[in-house]
Amino acid sequence: MREMQSQLTSENEDAALIMQALRGKNINDDDSQVAGLEMKLVEFDDDLDGIGASASSTDINGEVNRLPYEYDPIALQKFFSKRPNLIVARIFQVATTGGNVLLNFAMDALTGKLKSDPDLEVRRAAELRDTITSLGPFFIKLGQALSIRPDILSPRSMVELQKLCDKVPSFDSKIAFATIEKELGKPVNDVFSEITPEPVAAASLGQVYKATLRATGETVAVKVQRPKVLETVSLDLYLARELGLFIRNFPALSDRLDAVALLDEFAYRFYQELDYQKECLNGEIMKEQMKVLPDVVIPKNYPTYTSRRVHVAEWIEGEKLSQSSADNVGALVNLGVITYLTQLLEFGFFHADPHPGNMMRTQDGKLCILDFGLMTEITDDQKYGMIEAIVHLLNRDYTEIGQDFINLDFIPKGTDTTPIVPALTKVFDAALAGGGAKSINFQDLAADLAEITFEYPFRIPPYFALVIRAIGVLEGIALVGNPNFAIVDEAFPWIARRLMTDDSPRLKAALKYMVYGKEGSFDAENLIDLLQALEKFKAVTDEGDGSAFKVDGVRGSKNVGTAGDFSGTQKVKPAQSEEATRAGYSDVLGINIREEGQSERDEATVRGALKFFFGPEGYVFREFILEEVVNFVDASGREASQEVMMALGLNNLPMSSFIRAMSPSLSSEDKRMVQQMRKLSQFLLGDFEGALSSTGNGFQQNNQRLRQLLPVVREYAPQLREFGTLLGVRLSEKALSRGLNWASSRLVAR
Repeated sequence: MREMQSQLTSENEDAALIMQALRGKNINDDDSQVAGLEMKLVEFDDDLDGIGASASSTDINGEVNRLPYEYDPIALQKFFSKRPNLIVARIFQVATTGGNVLLNFAMDALTGKLKSDPDLEVRRAAELRDTITSLGPFFIKLGQALSIRPDILSPRSMVELQKLCDKVPSFDSKIAFATIEKELGKPVNDVFSEITPEPVAAASLGQVYKATLRATGETVAVKVQRPKVLETVSLDLYLARELGLFIRNFPALSDRLDAVALLDEFAYRFYQELDYQKECLNGEIMKEQMKVLPDVVIPKNYPTYTSRRVHVAEWIEGEKLSQSSADNVGALVNLGVITYLTQLLEFGFFHADPHPGNMMRTQDGKLCILDFGLMTEITDDQKYGMIEAIVHLLNRDYTEIGQDFINLDFIPKGTDTTPIVPALTKVFDAALAGGGAKSINFQDLAADLAEITFEYPFRIPPYFALVIRAIGVLEGIALVGNPNFAIVDEAFPWIARRLMTDDSPRLKAALKYMVYGKEGSFDAENLIDLLQALEKFKAVTDEGDGSAFKVDGVRGSKNVGTAGDFSGTQKVKPAQSEEATRAGYSDVLGINIREEGQSERDEATVRGALKFFFGPEGYVFREFILEEVVNFVDASGREASQEVMMALGLNNLPMSSFIRAMSPSLSSEDKRMVQQMRKLSQFLLGDFEGALSSTGNGFQQNNQRLRQLLPVVREYAPQLREFGTLLGVRLSEKALSRGLNWASSRLVAR
């Protein structure tokens, strides 16, 4: 019994540590450098044959004369294979610096001591962390990359490696100023009228000075790359890759993890970080793309004053988001979620290093994002796969998540994921409730995660590891200000906007799934949920609204629960209370049903809805809703004609087969659809309570609302006429189809 209790406690703690690590809770955000640290770099000149830095890296015979500026493993192999003295020197340096630490770590792992003694594992991981820091940029970045990989490292090792500090002693400013002069081709004083004599910050790749541009008087941040970084990083990458190729000879070690592929992905991104011209271009692209979010600040870049080893960008005054105590930090974190989703899933160009130091609150309360050296590009297929997965999570439909994992390359194609649905259900119900650790039964989570990761060929694709890091850090910061924060639900406004404006076949299918569900029946409440989320997106992008979307377990009209409420499968259901209804609709749309001035706000809301519906962005939604409007008008017309016949007492008179064919009685599905469309119209006309009412009362009140809103509707008369014409054409097609079917049946009968 004691052994079982001990095992459960261990699983509980491990799962908690994994969640901490994935949320970046332990990421070192110190401003100060590591005390007594000396970075060990290899001193050599990559231009050994005396050619200029701008020359080709190969001679006429194809021989590699200098290091490439873009990651090229073949070029690195050719360069270093002819310089064995450098290889020996670096191996000796690594061995003497961390040999004992690595040997002790390996021996304890092989003998099982690390598994049986958690304190020893923490101690060894801490020793390894300090050794990694002293060995320079490659080892620091690699350690940070591994610190978010639960499929590679143990939970305790992840936590310790996240404490890696990238703040190291600065190098001599004389060298930095000489680098500026060499790179820009001008004396420092010709470029800057003022520059701090010492750096204001120093990291493993470079250090930053605050300066004033002589030409414009603008205050800028000048980043200068550390000497010999490219040379040392290139040598370390070459040695690590050679080790990875050697490990491929041992299937027991390489089957589950392809170290070479992982390293190549990491190295490609690392080389981009070393090219400050690339970072400058990234910043310009990001500044242009983020214009869609007015409360997001991207520093201006200065390509004229930027080279491969010197980067000049606008100086932004502010404080780190993680250290700010301002009232709107929670709002800025929610805005950050929209910002990163926009980068990731709309533009496919993603800031992949959003540690707390790279996110600031500006003095005027906006969100500033810094440092665009490490970026990730996402393919359309990956974007659509992630959106589909989020849609399934929003609907709490875990039966589809297994296929999403396959689409996203977590699990090989052809794998039957049906058996892991129960485990996925418990994992995601707990995680999606929000509230971080307090919402999760870690004992159950540990067992469920073990079932998923160990019984299936589960792996985290390299591109997604960076996504996990970014989103995890955002969620970790958000949980401080909002203990019930749930990132998937806060992502819903962006997802709603994308689904309702993207005409790709996969996202059209995802939109249909959101509205019709797995059963394939039109559900007005689902569409209302999307419309409300879209309104929230507009509030975020147009007005800077960063308030939480899910409040007290209610996301719009849906009760999705709060931390610790649920276990097992939780079906999303409409909010029951009147208060929840108002919180779901009124607050988001800015309309309080009880307040004075409602008519003015109604007009603003309807005008905004019509502007979206008839504008370029509304094309997808117009096409999507047209079929339901056609069915509604057709069914309502048939219902009205039948009611007239009953009122006149003519309903019992015999009618020809043609009339019956052209105006058939309403089926149960027709009646349900009419009821759903009336709910939707009630919502659009401002009757939010009526829209959620199961009785569907209030339709007469809607007529009164419509009369009041006619002046607004008339503003869009041309667009309404065009839509009405299209509606008439579709109704004619439906009538023609019924007529042809009647004629065909008559011919067959003969």
